[in-house]
Amino acid sequence: MIDIPSPAIAIVGRHNSGKTTLIERLIAELVGRGLDVGSIKHHSHRAFDIDHPGKDSYRHRAAGASETVIAAPGQVARIKTIEGEEECADLVRSMPGHDIIVVEGYRKSGLATIEVMRAANEADAHTAEVFLRGAREGLPLGADFTQLGRGEDGARTGAVAGTGAEAAGAVDAGVGSAAGSVDASSFAADEREKMPAGSTVAVVTDIPAAREAAALYGISAFDLDDVAGLADFLGEHYVRPRVTVVIQAGGESRRMGRSKATVPFAGRPLICRLVERLQPVADELIITTNEAENLGFLYEMYPHAGIRLVADIHNERGALPGLYTALQAASNPYVAVVACDMVFASARLVVAEALAMHESGADVVAPSNKHGFEPLHAMYRKEGCLVPVRDRVQRGEKRVQSFFGDPAVTVLPFTQDRVLHVEPRGGCFINANTPEELARIEDSYLGE
Repeated sequence: MIDIPSPAIAIVGRHNSGKTTLIERLIAELVGRGLDVGSIKHHSHRAFDIDHPGKDSYRHRAAGASETVIAAPGQVARIKTIEGEEECADLVRSMPGHDIIVVEGYRKSGLATIEVMRAANEADAHTAEVFLRGAREGLPLGADFTQLGRGEDGARTGAVAGTGAEAAGAVDAGVGSAAGSVDASSFAADEREKMPAGSTVAVVTDIPAAREAAALYGISAFDLDDVAGLADFLGEHYVRPRVTVVIQAGGESRRMGRSKATVPFAGRPLICRLVERLQPVADELIITTNEAENLGFLYEMYPHAGIRLVADIHNERGALPGLYTALQAASNPYVAVVACDMVFASARLVVAEALAMHESGADVVAPSNKHGFEPLHAMYRKEGCLVPVRDRVQRGEKRVQSFFGDPAVTVLPFTQDRVLHVEPRGGCFINANTPEELARIEDSYLGE
């Protein structure tokens, strides 16, 4: 079982700010777009219960069970007694496989946060004014805005721009502003903790001051009713990118003496092993081949895999023309390309490469070692790679690495240490070019 980590975003705001209503509408919008959405609700009170006295499961817990699972057709619930409070990061890790998890609350989780601020909430309106004042004064997002306007005998002595621990220890300071000054002592503990912070990536608000502050900080702002716009924002920046896995099967191999795809390995065609290893992490599975007539059996063997057999666009042999076919055929923005003779191709490595691409913004994430790159177990961003690859194919280039030096292409080396962290046993790039090599691999690793 391959667990694909779920990306998460936290939506935060004061009580009665409309968070739950917004999240309800947002989840419906995202699901309507075909996404798998998980959710987490942070409950601020220590005592809550989803179980009820008199129910059998409640009686189990009352008798002393530390963990109770309630299972029924179509639903399962797990109730566990713990000390303290579960960390949000642990909850997110326990929910793999979602396109996105929407978290309500958990302001201090470390997640990117979307702040909800409503004009009808007096505290929100006040916070928005201070937020704007900090933005106008150039304080960094995450500064201790509560120090604004605080001064000795009303004197304005400059601005406090500390963050984190520095801000917490800030002393008297003032800010010159057309909007006047706010006495920091008027900030309750609630207000002190519920200002936009360094983790804030967007605000949802009907307060003009909050929208102006967001613009000054370069973060997005949405109207309270602009659920579609917010969903677009999440789709662009936070939703798990869909991955097309392309197994390059080509056709007859001169050194193997026959098709690598159909050469027997452990009693079955080698291509079957690749499909079974990679299909669990493929939102789309493509096999590029010039012998589709010989691979039709895959449809019957894997009827639910959604396999597409795609013929090479160019007749020329070479890895780069094959990559161009893969990029051209892929429906998703991320394209994992794996050679069909990589007997121990790793689904975990595909996931890790996709995450690295998402985090870095790179166009190529390719394993690298002292011998160079492994371009046939790598991740390619379709938008960034298609044109450079096409241009080099038209020039007659055959090697994938020939476009890595293109100034428009960002290549992230996925180092050997990172590969081994993902697959401690290694071996991901072992390939078989001859019958003898394949036999040695089969003898050594049969049963892996």
